[in-house]
Amino acid sequence: MVMSQLNVDLPDGARLATYRQGKGKTVFFISGLGGTAGFWAQLIQQQAGQWDMISLDQRGIGKSTRGNARVTIRQLADDCLHVLDAHGVENCVMVGHSTGGVITQDLAARYPSRIQAIALSGSWLKPHFYIEALFKQRVSLLQTQPEAYQAFGVMMGYTPEWICNNWPAYEQALKNTPRSTESVQVIQERIDALISFDGSELAPNLKMPALVLSARDDAIIPCPLQQELFAALPKARISVLESGGHFFPVTRLKDTVEYLSSFMDRLHA
Repeated sequence: MVMSQLNVDLPDGARLATYRQGKGKTVFFISGLGGTAGFWAQLIQQQAGQWDMISLDQRGIGKSTRGNARVTIRQLADDCLHVLDAHGVENCVMVGHSTGGVITQDLAARYPSRIQAIALSGSWLKPHFYIEALFKQRVSLLQTQPEAYQAFGVMMGYTPEWICNNWPAYEQALKNTPRSTESVQVIQERIDALISFDGSELAPNLKMPALVLSARDDAIIPCPLQQELFAALPKARISVLESGGHFFPVTRLKDTVEYLSSFMDRLHA
């Protein structure tokens, strides 16, 4: 099924590259720190006959331009609202991974009529010393040894088995190392935004059906932080994979699709 592309112009001058493919229930996919639509490529290709799926390169990432607005989780959520408007979508299921999960929390809490249900994978609720310590070290690498920053992200994000079986993905990641001042700044401000996110006051407003997806061996957002998120949501279910690393929507694609499909089916039961 052919994927269509729509560029969405924002008030601050940013232009977002957005993509749409499939048919059925509209599902809006938001990726994490990397911010690319490509994170969901395999899942979208597999589900094109089941769901009408929208994804995007977030501002300053991939084919999207940076614009002038200050990058915060709220701004990134507002960007997503513009995308829904541009695609004429009044209501959808929103699936966010990691930073995409906190973007989803912010948007769904403020505009609940636009979001039928949410699925939060590898995400968290509020600031935590583990997240702060990890990302401060990543920022240090980003500023001084960008290739090491890139390698560190791959090694921590995927399982060793997956990396060994998909070594070209590691080599490609190194080729995409952020080296320019602009690309480093984009990542830096995104890290600042995710470290400061606190969804404690948002969570009670997330009264739509919610699914929290987690992996026990997630070394970037540890499983206990995802269980904390689950406990704070009024109408949530949680599914925990025994393994898969932080990027389990990629390393455990089949399981992720099964969990999401079961969740979607329950919405119509």
